[in-house]
Amino acid sequence: MTRYEPAIDVNALAALDVHVHIEVDDHGHASLPADLVDAASKYFSADGPRPDLDSIAAYYRERNMAAVVFTVDAQTQLQHPPIDSAEIAAGAARNNDVLVPFGSVDPRRPDAVDRVRRLIEDHGVRGFKFHPTVQGFDPSEEQFHALYGVLQDAGVVALFHTGQTGIGAGMPGGRGFLLGLSNPMLLDPVAATFPDLQIIMAHPSVPWQDEALSVATHKHNTWIDLSGWSPKYFPESLVRAANSYLKTRILFGSDFPLLTPDRWLRDVAQTALKPEVMPGILKDNAVRLLGLRG
Repeated sequence: MTRYEPAIDVNALAALDVHVHIEVDDHGHASLPADLVDAASKYFSADGPRPDLDSIAAYYRERNMAAVVFTVDAQTQLQHPPIDSAEIAAGAARNNDVLVPFGSVDPRRPDAVDRVRRLIEDHGVRGFKFHPTVQGFDPSEEQFHALYGVLQDAGVVALFHTGQTGIGAGMPGGRGFLLGLSNPMLLDPVAATFPDLQIIMAHPSVPWQDEALSVATHKHNTWIDLSGWSPKYFPESLVRAANSYLKTRILFGSDFPLLTPDRWLRDVAQTALKPEVMPGILKDNAVRLLGLRG
């Protein structure tokens, strides 16, 4: 077993994408059930193939970028076996010049804390991805404090989906998923109780953008990534914050493969984001957050 250690030439990077999904593993197993994959493809108008980890590494290598890669373990909610986060870490280890692995553990598993510890200690993951809506949990509940404590003690990052989601969109009852579980205000007590836990609130948090900005303004252990939406649709309040008072805690993310970094970079030129804040957003803030060395 090879434990991940980064070998990224930070100074040579054009950008660091903090939000990249591994949707199929080396065996062709998909991270989501087929009905959710089809619905998401329709929602995002993304009918192309889902690349495997090594193909994603090659894609980012060609662009002189690095990427944080992860899946979502929602075994309890979906009754669908997840992609193995240990395999993602192993794949990142063989592509450690461009990839940084995050783990994912279903918080509702009875052995969630032990799984988190093993992924950190044995496999070297640098953070964890949570999707409260798809995983079906309220992140503010105290029953998850033991899990957050392990993350804080290990110095790894917690990345939470926030805002509405395309997963389940258009399906009967949204397939039973509850959007309110991804309100960023539910992360405020997490950030308050675990002040050394670095928390990424992923995506423009529509329809709760003001809540996300409020949490990020008050709790300086929180960050916002700009994934999942073309920049031309960013709320004006988010652009204003990224240009000024939150500029050191805003992160570039694409949501690849559903949104590509090529499109993100093309569309960001149509926004009011200032040229002087873009180096921090594209790379420097993420390098600092992830503790990568130049």
